[in-house]
Amino acid sequence: MMKKTSLLCLAACLTISFCACGNQRTEENPSESAQESASVSEEQPPVSAAPQESTEAVAEEGPASYLTGLACTAEEQNQRPMAVMINNIKAGTPQAGIGQASVIYEAPMEGADVTRLMPLFENWQDMDMIGYVRSSRDYFVYCALEFDALYAHFGQATPYVGAMLNSDAVDNISGATAGIDRPASNDTFPRSNERKAPHNVYTSGQALLKAAEKFDYSLTYHDTHKPKFTFAPVGEKAELAGGVDVTVLYPGGKASGKANGYSNVQAWFEYNAEDGKYYRYQYGDKHIDELTGEQLAVDNVIFQYCHGEFRDDKKYMAFNLHGGWEDGAAQTGNYRVQVFTGGKMVEGTWSRYADTDPAYYLDKDGNPIALNRGKTWICLIWDSHAEDVVLEN
Repeated sequence: MMKKTSLLCLAACLTISFCACGNQRTEENPSESAQESASVSEEQPPVSAAPQESTEAVAEEGPASYLTGLACTAEEQNQRPMAVMINNIKAGTPQAGIGQASVIYEAPMEGADVTRLMPLFENWQDMDMIGYVRSSRDYFVYCALEFDALYAHFGQATPYVGAMLNSDAVDNISGATAGIDRPASNDTFPRSNERKAPHNVYTSGQALLKAAEKFDYSLTYHDTHKPKFTFAPVGEKAELAGGVDVTVLYPGGKASGKANGYSNVQAWFEYNAEDGKYYRYQYGDKHIDELTGEQLAVDNVIFQYCHGEFRDDKKYMAFNLHGGWEDGAAQTGNYRVQVFTGGKMVEGTWSRYADTDPAYYLDKDGNPIALNRGKTWICLIWDSHAEDVVLEN
C-alpha cells in the first residue's frame, strides 16, 4: 500500500496549533472525567526542509533494525512496528509485555497528574500478551507516525483525536466504537479477571494481526518511511561531542506533587556502567514487566522538551510536536533535547516539519546525535517544567 494522506492536509483545515489530549472512554485518574465527542485540531507546521536527516541503520554484515540498530533479517527490518497505548497509573502497573518494546514514549496526561506510555514493538505478531491498554491522545499518535507504526488503543479522547484516528493517515486499531469508523472486533482487546476495570484491558500479537488484516493495513513500511535514529557504527560506542557525565535522571524531579506528570509517578533512571544500560524506576520501586518480573532497562534515554498548554478548563493537555531549529530553538528552549547514552549527556535541539517525518535530534552544530545500538526511552517534557528535571553524576 502507498502511504496514506498526510495529516498536514487535515491539520491545515483546523484551528488549534498543538497535539491535544482530552477525554477518554473510561476514568483512570480524577482529572480524566469528561465524555468523549468528536473533532481534532492542529495548525499546519511550517513548510521547510528538515535539517540533516538520520542515517539508515544497516549493520556491516547485513540489515539492522530502524528502531534499535541491532542486526536483523531483511524481512524483519521492513516490518512496521506496532505502537500500543499503555496505562501507567499505579493501579495499572506492572504492565505486561512492555519489556519487549524497542522504543518507549512517555508523556504527561490530563492535568499532568501522571504519565502514559506508548511502547513500540517489533516482531509483535508473536507476543502473547500486551497490556494494560488505555486510550489515545493525539500527541502520542504524532509520535507513532514518526515510525510509520500501526497504532493500537482502547478508547480515545474523541474531541481532540477522533478526526485524526478516522483519517486515512493513521492505521488505527481501536477497541472503542464511539466516534470510530473502523472499530476492531470485541476479541481484539479482552479483559483480564486478575484486575479491576478499567485497568485490565490487554491484547496480543495475533489479535492485533487479525485486526490489521481486517482493515487491509500494510504490514511493511510505506515508501514515505524515514529512519529516525542515527546509531554508532557497528561494534563501536557512541561518541557524544561535549558530553558530560550523568548517571541518574529524574524527568520530573525528586519531589512529588508537581504538575509535570513524572513527579507523581516518581520516575527516574539509573545508569549501570557494567552493562551500559539505564534502569527504570517508578512509584518508589523497580519498573518491571509483569510477565517476566525483570526490570525495564534501555540503552538510550532522551528528554525531548516541547511547548505545552492546558487545552481547556478540564486541563487536557496539548504538546507542539512540529517545528524547531529555524524557529529559534536554541533561544526559546521549545525545541531543546537532552540525549543520554553510555553514561554521558549531550544537549541539542530537535526538529520536525511534516507528519511523515520523524523528529531528528541534532547537536549544537546541526549534526545528528548518535545513539548506542539498543532500546530507547523518550520522555516528552513540558518546557515550562524544565526546571523540575534533576540530573546527577
